[in-house]
Amino acid sequence: MQDLFSVAGKVALVTGGSRGIGEMIAAGFLANGVKTYISSRKADVCDATAARLMDEFGGECFSIPADCSNLPGIEGLVAAISERESQLDILVNNAGASWGDALDEFPESGWDKVMDVNVKGIFFLTQKCMPLLRASANAENPARVINIGSIDGIKTPGFDNFSYGPSKAAVHHMTRQMAAHLIRENIIVNAIAPGPFPSWMLSTGVGFGGETEGVNWERVGQGNPSRRVGSAEDIAGLAIYLSSRAGQYTVGDVITCDGGAVAVS
Repeated sequence: MQDLFSVAGKVALVTGGSRGIGEMIAAGFLANGVKTYISSRKADVCDATAARLMDEFGGECFSIPADCSNLPGIEGLVAAISERESQLDILVNNAGASWGDALDEFPESGWDKVMDVNVKGIFFLTQKCMPLLRASANAENPARVINIGSIDGIKTPGFDNFSYGPSKAAVHHMTRQMAAHLIRENIIVNAIAPGPFPSWMLSTGVGFGGETEGVNWERVGQGNPSRRVGSAEDIAGLAIYLSSRAGQYTVGDVITCDGGAVAVS
């Protein structure tokens, strides 16, 4: 009972780990003894984040830049991980995209890009990581897959992002379907549906132009029932729970991390 939330010694891959929620989860893993690989499309940003996280939290954090919206990028990422590791204990499918436009002007490219990253990317990265996950999985300590959905896949979004909400609803349902199949192989799949967090994606939606530092997140948080936006501790704590012995009996769930946004909607 004393080590219920321990994740020390595990190996994790966090996509979209160079900023936002992915970076927050990676930081929590590092601070708790997880050897962590992060991936994102921009190599310089990914490399800089890995170095910064190690400086701040210690441990081992490695950058493997990749584009998870297409199969070549996914296969390259998995090949790079496989060269370094014989197994993977935790896969966090966090890489995501959004597109904002009015209904009458919404382009096909804004639909395809979001679906490719948010839905297809999660499915095929998980598929290609199966040998590494199976190598880790056992009844005493199952492997874990955590898909990052969104409250916009549960309730009506507040922005004109017409492909984003449906893509996250698809992630939630895909999580349940994957979980039903993979629990038999001692691989536990769950999803987190975050609400407002101080991320690049939310910053662009509320008019901060993608900036996350030096902006008035307190004002944004006033619109949330909890009167604040989420913190790194909030999202990392939930990811650690789902990756630890404490979360071993939670299977195929979609857990909101939103300060009450869905509860009052």
